[in-house]
Amino acid sequence: MRRSDREITDFDELVDIMRSSDVCRLAINTDGAPYIIPLNFGMSVDGDTIELYFHGANEGTKYDLLEKDPYVSFEMDCSHQLYIDEVKGMCTMLYRSVIGEGFVEDVPVFERKLPLRLLLEHYGRGDLPLPDDMVAMTRVLKLTVKKMTGKSRRL
Repeated sequence: MRRSDREITDFDELVDIMRSSDVCRLAINTDGAPYIIPLNFGMSVDGDTIELYFHGANEGTKYDLLEKDPYVSFEMDCSHQLYIDEVKGMCTMLYRSVIGEGFVEDVPVFERKLPLRLLLEHYGRGDLPLPDDMVAMTRVLKLTVKKMTGKSRRL
């Protein structure tokens, strides 16, 4: 990382950034340019293992690409604020972000309720019901994070 003064390596701080983010952008390999898709997500943290969960329809481009190569990159960011210093004549953006890599796999139907509950809890609606028929028709992906780093611009 070029700006080591902005690097975040503390695991708990990285997790806090992830919990504070609304969207996870997934970069999936293709035969040409990466396929990037913004996704809602839920997450679980167990020791130093982080799993991210995504939901969607049962078919689509991301699934076709993941079948060929399940190793992905991801990015999340939060705490955006425009900062202007008129005395110094400068303008910048304050932020916190995490990028990482990991493997994506399908979650079997009988294991989908917990990941979907985590996704709802991430957006403050863990109280919503999860009917079995809805769970059965919702595809769930799990990304097991293998490595990650963070960066921030703060005052």
